[in-house]
Amino acid sequence: MPSYRMSGLTDEQLDELEARAADFIEDTWDKDFGRPKALSLRDALIVTCGYMRNNITEEVWAEIFGVSQSCVSRYIKLLTPIVADATKDKVPTTEEATEAAKGAIVLVDGTLWPCWSWAGANYLWAGKYKTTGHGSLIISNYDGDIIFVSDPVTGNRHDMGKLSGSASEKILKAAGGVFGDKGFTGTDYITTPVRKPEHRELYIREQEYNAEVSSHRAPIERAVAQLKTWRILFTDYRRPLETFRDSFRAAIGLYFYKLTFA
Repeated sequence: MPSYRMSGLTDEQLDELEARAADFIEDTWDKDFGRPKALSLRDALIVTCGYMRNNITEEVWAEIFGVSQSCVSRYIKLLTPIVADATKDKVPTTEEATEAAKGAIVLVDGTLWPCWSWAGANYLWAGKYKTTGHGSLIISNYDGDIIFVSDPVTGNRHDMGKLSGSASEKILKAAGGVFGDKGFTGTDYITTPVRKPEHRELYIREQEYNAEVSSHRAPIERAVAQLKTWRILFTDYRRPLETFRDSFRAAIGLYFYKLTFA
């Protein structure tokens, strides 16, 4: 199977990522003494990035590469934070996103990164999505290019809770105009659709207004869908809960890293 199908990265992208990752590994991967590693650094990166890209079980990766499941688990645990660190410089900072948004029309959307329903972690329940996970805010320009992804918070935080006092709020307030969905109703700087009143239907003019706002928001919905082609962000996260943040950082880093080759 071609490496791109497995990892989501071309040979050129893998070459550079391997060189970057080597700088963050404390010891030499292939030593001249002792027991050799079951996988080369490149293959271990394919497994790690492929896990982010496809979110298939470790047993399947073990079968593909002819190693044990515990071996795959060990390499994913080791390399996930290294991939995140190796691609961190490609992820837009708050300052870069604020500069990109300044005076421009931008779009904002809240999204959920779903996960298993762990016992004792009821704070992950997101009522809006009727499932468990972590949530972030995504900000894009009017063309649908993502300029910022906020750090994940627990699923019980609604979109306005994610926004208040956050880096995302700073970025949006620097913009010349902002379109968002009904989850941002109540701000004085985000244009949102009209909510349906409790005791009547929307007037035709309100329906037309909502359709216009939704048309402006279409680019960010497509952008979020593209981001979630890294399926670790789209399908239930199965690894231990404390590893989610590193996996999130790695997937977001890989998304922006690939854009630099476009």
